[in-house]
Amino acid sequence: MLGRPYLALCALPRAGRIVGRLFSNPLSQHAVRRRSGPYGYTQAKALVFSQNGEPSDVLKLHTHSISPSLSSKAVLLRALAAPINPADINTVQGTYGSQPSFTSLIGTSTPSAIPGNEGVFEVLATGDPSSPVRKGDWVIPAVAQFGTWRTHAVADVDEIIKINKEGLKATQAATISINPGTAYRILRTYGPNAGISKALGMRPLEVGSGQWFIQNGANSGVGRAAIQFGKLWGLRSINVIRERSSPEATEELKKELTGLGADAVVTETQFLSREWKDQLAEITNKGREQIGLGLNCVGGKSATALARSLGEGATMVSYGGMARQPVALPVGLLIFKDIRFVGFWLSRWNQQDPTGRRHMTDYIVDSIREGKFQDVPLDEVAWNWETEASTLTEEVQKGLQGFRKGKGIFVFGDT
Repeated sequence: MLGRPYLALCALPRAGRIVGRLFSNPLSQHAVRRRSGPYGYTQAKALVFSQNGEPSDVLKLHTHSISPSLSSKAVLLRALAAPINPADINTVQGTYGSQPSFTSLIGTSTPSAIPGNEGVFEVLATGDPSSPVRKGDWVIPAVAQFGTWRTHAVADVDEIIKINKEGLKATQAATISINPGTAYRILRTYGPNAGISKALGMRPLEVGSGQWFIQNGANSGVGRAAIQFGKLWGLRSINVIRERSSPEATEELKKELTGLGADAVVTETQFLSREWKDQLAEITNKGREQIGLGLNCVGGKSATALARSLGEGATMVSYGGMARQPVALPVGLLIFKDIRFVGFWLSRWNQQDPTGRRHMTDYIVDSIREGKFQDVPLDEVAWNWETEASTLTEEVQKGLQGFRKGKGIFVFGDT
């Protein structure tokens, strides 16, 4: 939704806009012309939609202006990078579980919303000289439905989180919130039951224990993050991937995930075959090593096979459903293996535990800076002031296609 970040926005006619000065682009060493600054009105553009549908059909590029008058709690932000996540596309389509509200606060002809939950911004101006953030700082959204697919924004200081940008690329900072955050929270929170004495509550996999977890969608952003966190925390992982376009490409992906720290990588064909039970036993020391946690982002048959692979008292956490198929769970797994099936939505966790989120963010940023955590492969999409709307919307639509060379991400330049 547009929400509070838009309360300070003021839509003005084109004649009321002025062009800013030359500044250094944080994404490169080249000077670019910024149409923004602490003086005068800031020209801005945003991808918006006023009704649900396919991105290529409903997304429009809207030009508006932002008033130089900022409240004492407000900050003016310029976008540096913003990824194109599946949840963002589903929001545009109207199939995501959380839907934004529509408003005309940025001067759209009909009530509209700006997609994008994740990204990194540079602070251009603050409404209070004593603000905890300063010009030049990098920040990420602290609230859901922030609307990151835009060149500029105005937000309250409690709606953003300042990050240490030292040694960090903007594209790295833009992708730390959702995928690594989901993997971090799940691995830190869920695991096998703690026994009757603990009222059958869960206990997370113990750091340094070598305990197993298994996941489908292992090539996803969450999957790659889970592999790396598992390696850092002394856990072992079994990772299920879809076959690529050729056997060679599949083997290359297996090697890539193994290089990140995966202990075992298997294809979905292997995973869904009758031979999987024997293969799983071979991986887990003839079944003597139990799998205490499963991460499901696919659904359908893959989720059922994931559940069947778990040990007694284990937990399966569903955080997505890419196959758009129901999760079918054999009753015997609940009765005789006491397996728990739960769902996970990162936005709720972040809202309920803001302190934990800041600690998590710092940990992820530090891990990237120290070379302990690699960001996902990216497919960068340049967004400059003259970039056509069709170019942007086509790139969003491509996010629905399989086997993209990397996660799509808007990289803002001359805006």
